[in-house]
This record gives sequence, structure tokens and C-alpha cells, in this order.
Amino acid sequence: MSEPGSPDAGDNDAPLPSWLAAYAQDEIYEWAVLAWRRAAAVKGAWFDERLAEGVVREWPEWARLTTDRFAGMPFVLLPWQELIVRLLVGWMTPSELLDPITHKTTIAYGRLFRRLLLWIPRKNGKTEFLAALGLMFMAMDALPKCEGYVFARDEDQARVTLERMKSIAANSPSLKNETIQHRSGIYFRQLLGGFVLLTGAAEGKHGKMPSVIVGDEIHEWRSLSIANTLRQGTGTRLEPIELYGSTTGRKSNLIGYGVWEETLGILKGHIHDPNTLPVVFAAPPDAAFTDEQAWRLANPTLGLSPTIDYLRREAHLAANNPRKEAEFRCYHMNQWVDEFTRWLDIRKWDACAPDKTAWKRFPAELRGKRAFGAFDVSSTRDVTALTWLFPPQDGVDRWRLIARFWVPEATLEERVRDDRVPYDRWVEMGALETTPGDYVDQNYVLRAILEGQSEFDVERGGFDPWNARKLIADLHEQGVDPDLWMEMRQGILTLGEPSKHFERLVYSGQLDHGGHPILRWMAGNVVVRFDENLNFAPAKKRSREKIDGIVSTVMAVGLACVGEEQVISTGSDALVVL
Repeated sequence: MSEPGSPDAGDNDAPLPSWLAAYAQDEIYEWAVLAWRRAAAVKGAWFDERLAEGVVREWPEWARLTTDRFAGMPFVLLPWQELIVRLLVGWMTPSELLDPITHKTTIAYGRLFRRLLLWIPRKNGKTEFLAALGLMFMAMDALPKCEGYVFARDEDQARVTLERMKSIAANSPSLKNETIQHRSGIYFRQLLGGFVLLTGAAEGKHGKMPSVIVGDEIHEWRSLSIANTLRQGTGTRLEPIELYGSTTGRKSNLIGYGVWEETLGILKGHIHDPNTLPVVFAAPPDAAFTDEQAWRLANPTLGLSPTIDYLRREAHLAANNPRKEAEFRCYHMNQWVDEFTRWLDIRKWDACAPDKTAWKRFPAELRGKRAFGAFDVSSTRDVTALTWLFPPQDGVDRWRLIARFWVPEATLEERVRDDRVPYDRWVEMGALETTPGDYVDQNYVLRAILEGQSEFDVERGGFDPWNARKLIADLHEQGVDPDLWMEMRQGILTLGEPSKHFERLVYSGQLDHGGHPILRWMAGNVVVRFDENLNFAPAKKRSREKIDGIVSTVMAVGLACVGEEQVISTGSDALVVL
């Protein structure tokens, strides 16, 4: 604990120190000025300039960078990192304690800021900085039998931070001989304690007494239980510190988005929490993703990591690709994104058909060619789709696609009237087939599959098991090899990688769909759903209209891009590993 040494303790009008005044007019560092002003307004608070200066000066003496071209270099703090370090270690506040010997009330001084909430985009050194901060506080406080904990969404993710800690400690002139590393932690010899890796599960976290807590990737947290339980365990510590960092993510992650809103609330003064240091680097929510000035607001190390050329390349790749634009905004501008977003640029789709009538010729031209099939059986009254995908081969220069669709004949007029979709015109063109009655007769689909297997060299097929059990059983009764057609569940686990492959085929112009009009309509309808890591897959329920042909094509792409030995089943789910 430090003793007060500033006559201006609690003075909100005190001038900014020179190391902060240098950035006072730069909006990217507004958070630092606000933190200083609010800390100075806390009754009895004072700033230990000597301690803060010493920590900053000694930082590159003990810490080394660990990755890429920077590996082994002294960890010289960047301006944003230096500001955080100075604020965290320098501001002190009085605490009323009972003397452990006399049991009389006494006053001691300890850190004002007990929690860091850092929001910063990828490639700005967040994880390395958090790792070094954790080590610094553990070594500086030097508490006997200290307890430090590292966690994230799951153990694998938390291990990334722990491994950075290990690398820094192993290359540190002052820490390498003072620490022992094991698979799940770092042990400080003299302190008889250290850091331990935690799983992402909430169970088994009670009874701990943390002095340093490091939590990464808040936007993916499934619960606040671990953070709350660890914080509640700090009650006997005089100067515990919680170090949390993250990029943004999906708004639908209510835990991560809630912590983001809490951070902004503290930053803007709507939430009174003098013990939390909120640090936010983000572009304005309405900034264009091509706005390079907005990039600078979000990326305080722009030019070093990430480089400006890297962001320009990524922004170029995101142009005319709504899905990649969402990814760019999230990862590089720290803007939260919706769980669902429109997927395909229709201009890119149209460019994949040099001849807009080729879809009519493909069945004859591709006879005997190697193919992968997929079908998506609808509910009784919706569109059923069957697609055949042909990879490049002799006589086939690009990936080609044949699609067939069915709707019930009795509902055709109703669909045209109510849905305002030209089903009748598609029937006249031969792009859409009808089956008698008011539901899709799967016998027609069965015959189409058998025809395709006789006309093409079908290597493998996939299907959405929903509503397809009878059709599969009928195929088996017709003598079709049961191993030829496999279940493909409609989640990101199964369709995530195939969706990425399909997107690349479309945007690189390697796909030729022949201009099929129904596929074009469906390509304009489709939206994708993101998971925590922005992996994605088509979302039927969120798309504005039918997308069955796109979904079945994605399934076929997945089958075409994987070796047979890599197609595995996990429980009730069929998983394609690419």
C-alpha cells in the first residue's frame, strides 16, 4: 500500500500531468482524460507519480514481445498502453481497515482502479498487453501465496492468454528464473503462488481468493458467473485487480453486449463506478467502413499493427460483400454487428453466368461428368430443391450447377397472388416443376434423384434430414447405396466451412450457375447467421423468402471440398470437416 503524497488529493481542477496533457486534444484518448478527472474528484484520492513513472520506465527492462517480427524485442509501451499503466498503478485511494494486531481502525492507501474494461479491435496487441499486465501486477504486489486466474469463453481460448504470459515470463530477465511453468499455469517460486488456467464453466470456481484476474474476449462470454464469483472472492485482498479485454461481436450475445453498454455507461458518466477504468477504441456506429479516419479512432496502433495496407486490403475485399463488411466492421472498427446479415451481392451472382440461358443446356452438356448432389425437402406446400454440383474436370472449366425445383400445382395461383413471386412464369420457362395436389409429391423428387444418378457420375450426396426420412428410405428400396447420401444438419457446425467455400466461388467468379432464374431469386433472398467467432451459414428462418436452392448448393460444395475419410458423424449430427 502507498502513502499519500499529493497536496492536491481530490482536486478535480488540478492540471493534467505532462504525459497526459500531450494527448488531451486527441479524441482517441478522451477516455484517459475522463478517467483522470473522475479519479481526481474522488475524496482522498491522490496520484503516485513516482510509482507510475517507475513502472513505465522499467517495463521494457523486464518484458519482451513474443510474436511475429517483434519477438524478443523489448516491450516498449505504446501511448495507449502507457496511459493505461500509469492510470492503473498511479491512482491511490484511502481504505479503512482494522489493524490485524491491535484490531484498531487504521487508514491505508491502495489502488483506486480495481477493474480494467478494455475494448479494442484485433491486431492491436490486446492479448499480449493483458498478459504482461497480469504478470506485472502479480510481481509488483508480491503477495505470499498469491492467486491469479486466467479465463475466457472456454479453456482453449483462455490458453492463448496464458501462453503469452508464459512466453513473456520465459524471456524476461527478471522473471525467467523466478517462475516455473506447467501446462495449466505459472508458479512464482518466492511467492508460493501464481496463475492458473480456468475452464469456461461456472462450476468449481468458489473458494478462490484472487489477487489478479485476467479475462479475455468478453464478447463471447456465455455467462458472468465466473467473473462475479472471482470478484466476490477478492474480499480479503487489499488491492485486487481485474483485467478484462475484448473486441466487439454480435449484438445477440447479451452478456458481451451488456458489458459493452456498462463500459460506455461508466465512460459517459451514466454509471458511477470510480473503481473501473473504461477504455474504448471504436469507430462511431454510423461510420462508413471505408473511412480511414474512423479506422484510426478504433486502432490506436495503426501503422504498426495492423498496418494501413492490411486494412486497405481487407476493406477492398469487403466491398460489395455484405457479409465481409460486417466482419470488417466488427474486427477492425469495433462496431457491434447484428446476428444476421444479407449475404450475396446480386451483381457478383449475375457475373457467375456468362450465358444467362446456359441452365437449360447444362443437363445435356454435363452428362457423364463427376458430380455431387444435395436436396432440401420442403414442408408439404413449400419449394423443394435438388442441386447437382460439378467441380472443374475434363470439359468443365469452372464449377457448374444444375438445379431443379418443385411446388404443389394446386397452390401455384395462390403463391403468385399472395407472395407476388412469378412461379407461373418459371413453370412456363421450365425452371420450376409442379406435382399434382396441394403438397409436394416426393415420388417426383425420388425419380429426379434416380435420373441424376443415372446421367451423372455422382460421387456423394447430402440432405437435410428434416422431412426427408421417407424419401431416403425409398431411395434405399430402389437399390441406392446407403453410404452415397449422408445427413447434413443445417447449423454452422456443419455448413460453416462449406458456406465460406461457396462464397469464394461466387465472388471469385469460379461458379457458373447458368443464369437459373429461381437460383437468382434465392441468392437475393439469403441472409446468414453468425456465431461468436463470426463463422456463418445460411439462415432459412431469417431470409426474406425461399433459399432452398442456395442451401442445397452449399451442402454440395461441402461434399465436393472434403475427402471421404474426413466426413465424420458426431452423435446425432453429421459434420463435414474441411
